[in-house]
Amino acid sequence: MTKRSKAFNIKKGDTVKVIAGKDKGAEGKVISVLIDDQRVIVEGVNRVKKHEKVVNQGGGNTGGIVTTEAPIHVSNVMLVDGEGVTRVGFRREEATKTRADGSTYTVQRSVRVSRKTGKDI
Repeated sequence: MTKRSKAFNIKKGDTVKVIAGKDKGAEGKVISVLIDDQRVIVEGVNRVKKHEKVVNQGGGNTGGIVTTEAPIHVSNVMLVDGEGVTRVGFRREEATKTRADGSTYTVQRSVRVSRKTGKDI
């Protein structure tokens, strides 16, 4: 049985600030989002050392001790908006789309909005 995952307010490419943990106060860009684990990987945050085995097939890795970013829980980061951090809200807006035959129709789109400034993210 798989657990149902919740929609995230943080997306790949966003700049976030760590608000809890050993790297509190650090800012970085989101490299990837792990939806099932509710975690994000942030550039330059939560760096750990991994021991990698030497693989000689087809120009594989050279092995040794490699420093890389580990995932951090999404509740420990906040989105950076301007100079400070902000919570994320959503606004529904209408848009018109065109079908292949040339007819148009309206759809509802969800847009991320800064709770602090009210501007689109």
